[in-house]
Amino acid sequence: MVDKTTKSLCPTCGRVLDARIYDQDGKVWIERVCPQHGPIRTLYWSDARMYERFERYDHPGNGVENPQRRVPERNCPLECGLCSQHRSSTLLANIDLTNRCNLNCDFCFANARACGFVYEPTFDQVIGMMRMLRAERPVPPPAVQFSGGEPTMREDLPELIRRAKGLGFSQVQIATNGVRIAREDGYIEELKDAGLSTVYLHFDGVSRETNPFLPISLRAIDRCMNAHMGVVLVPTVIRGRNDHEVGEIIRFAAQQIRVVRGVNFQPVAFTGAASQDDIERERITIPDLAAAIEAQTGGVIRQDDFYPVPCVLPISRLAEAYTGNRVVEFTVHQHCGAATYIFVNDDALIPVNRIVDVDRFFESIDHMAETIGRGGSINKYRAMLEGLKDLHSALRKDQSGRGAEIWRLIAQALISQNFDALREFHWNALFIGTMHFMDNYNYDTERVSRCCIHYATPDGRIIPFCAYNSGPVYREQVWRKFALPAGEPAPAGTGEAPLVPQEP
Repeated sequence: MVDKTTKSLCPTCGRVLDARIYDQDGKVWIERVCPQHGPIRTLYWSDARMYERFERYDHPGNGVENPQRRVPERNCPLECGLCSQHRSSTLLANIDLTNRCNLNCDFCFANARACGFVYEPTFDQVIGMMRMLRAERPVPPPAVQFSGGEPTMREDLPELIRRAKGLGFSQVQIATNGVRIAREDGYIEELKDAGLSTVYLHFDGVSRETNPFLPISLRAIDRCMNAHMGVVLVPTVIRGRNDHEVGEIIRFAAQQIRVVRGVNFQPVAFTGAASQDDIERERITIPDLAAAIEAQTGGVIRQDDFYPVPCVLPISRLAEAYTGNRVVEFTVHQHCGAATYIFVNDDALIPVNRIVDVDRFFESIDHMAETIGRGGSINKYRAMLEGLKDLHSALRKDQSGRGAEIWRLIAQALISQNFDALREFHWNALFIGTMHFMDNYNYDTERVSRCCIHYATPDGRIIPFCAYNSGPVYREQVWRKFALPAGEPAPAGTGEAPLVPQEP
């Protein structure tokens, strides 16, 4: 039975309200009452059984050692930046490089064209934001993503990537529509040479009906493959628009396994003006998406194959216990996202769950971390050997040979004390994930306080993703504060591409 209390927002006036999360008729709802606008009830999760399964992975973190401001809990989310009440450190940092864009999508977190002004932090401001992020303690974020607007409209993007690597970000990504990559010879090679790790490519479907810019997307993917640059497809999923193609998107990604490293589905968040009819008609939750994937893959990938993000926390604990070094911890809220891995064997898709008993695997990892942490360095090697035997029992018998491969990588990582070996697993599997960012209708401050995807701002703050884009809408406040003066020409860029579908 689901019955929790939290804080939420009135979607009309933005007032912070006491809220209740509860199940009814197999679904989970969030309900609150605004003294001005009355009772408000919104769908939170569409499957109470899946909600309760994910609830078992509730692992609140300890926050950061150097918060930027100290505020009482009751002030969440009105004083973000990164506050003493926040429970998770930054895993992925976002930096908006511009609000200019060369497309005009009708659903956009940035809503760039509606602003009526240009936001584009200077080169030095961006460097300052990255330095601020790397000063976070106890562990600085390992990854930064340049976003916007469209980050490739910045001519200094290659140099910013180069500086990001120099400042210690091991992963540097761009969130892009792919237009410039598709159209400009040598551009993706230039970004790769600068140190770019991954292209997060907006990709809403495999047909012209769901993805009007499909030829551009395909050209960008082809160029990335030739440059040996990994791509993650990022579809914004809207019920009734493209949710019928989620299975085909996964099959497309599997066909492009040489370049596509994963698919990160993003159920639509209603961050702009939306009517109640729009929300009821177009809302899709994580369980809806997982169920659609199961139906559209003929049960090959099942709803129960998906696990919440904090399920991997035992790996962080083991790495910390074994090496003695602090590492990033995936203490994101258990209902923010879900993921699984699949192996591609010719035309067959093999979820990792068919090869590994996932629950048993993480239990073994957690036990090993606890044993090593308790026993000290003398018993570390013995605990590792015993733990490896236990881990081996979590592997299922399979015909693909992937079980032996996974076992080899785990053993190599532990024996060599080099957890970078596990990156090979990621490179040889297809990640299928989803992050459902919140809006004012399903806002839950408990989720905000556990967010691990943060924005850096030119005024020296680090702000959780869903607070930045919803609720008080810090994005608009920051963009307006640092907008170019009226009448000042926009920075030199790549020019505006046509806003209608066109061959690259």
